[in-house]
Parts: sequence; C-alpha cells; structure tokens
Amino acid sequence: MESVKNIIRRCQDISAQSISPIETVQTALKKMADYDLGALLVMEHSQLVGIFSERDYARKILLRGKSSLTTPVYEAMSTEIVCVTPDYDLDECLALMSACHVRHLPVIENERVVAFLGIEDVSFALIDENEFLIEELTTYITGSHENKSHIPKLSNVFEASSTL
Repeated sequence: MESVKNIIRRCQDISAQSISPIETVQTALKKMADYDLGALLVMEHSQLVGIFSERDYARKILLRGKSSLTTPVYEAMSTEIVCVTPDYDLDECLALMSACHVRHLPVIENERVVAFLGIEDVSFALIDENEFLIEELTTYITGSHENKSHIPKLSNVFEASSTL
C-alpha cells in the first residue's frame, strides 16, 4: 500500500498553499484562483491555525452577506483540522476524508506542515496504484510481458481533462 510520503513530493510548495489569518477573504480567494486550489492552509508564524476553503467562503461569507473585501480569513476559516503524517496509507487518508467530511489534509511531520493533500491527490495516487496492480496481475495470469506503457494512466486522463 502506498503511503503519503510517496506522493507528497508531487504536491505544490506550502507557501503557495497558505495564507495569514489577517489577510482578507478576497486575497485568499484570489490566491486560490491563481493557483487553482480549493483550500488554503491558514498559517501564523509557521504554525497551522486553520484551513480556509471554498465551502467556508460559501457558508460563512457569501450566505451571511459578509464582504470578502473586508472580512479577515480568521473569521471564516475552519479551526477543527484533521491532519495526517507521512506514514499514513492512502486508503487511511481517503477513509479519514470521508468520515470527517473534508477534502483536504495537512501532512504534519516534526510539528510542521510538509504538504497539503487534496482528495484528488489521494484519489489519483490510488487509481495509479490500482492500475499498476491490475497490469501486474494480468501479466502474471496471462504470462504476457508486453510493454503496455503506451496506455495512458486513468489519473493522467482525469488530470488532463480537469485543465481544459
């Protein structure tokens, strides 16, 4: 089973995925749009204090008629944060995301955030792992050792279609 430590190298830089709690919600939304993110880590002096997501914006700003121009992120962020370590298996991450109704998991190592996983990161890694296992089992069962590298991975197809 693949663990978080095997996929965190593919995650974006933490500074691109974080914001200060005193920044405005509009600044957070702009950063999310610029980096095509669904959520940001809210960091204060390199300490994780919350997560600000599209869901937070919709429920705590938009539906309450607050202004994103003047409302600070700390008024809209979620403070009950579900975290994992690099040793978690991806299946555990997906189960945790489902059970806790979250789409993003900070990865903590030595009391600092080393990555920020989205549900897509976890799902695509699991798809890749399952496709590899299927190929290996098919090769074992059929005795065929053909090179199937010309067949695109399903997760790559999803990633390509999401950028269109």
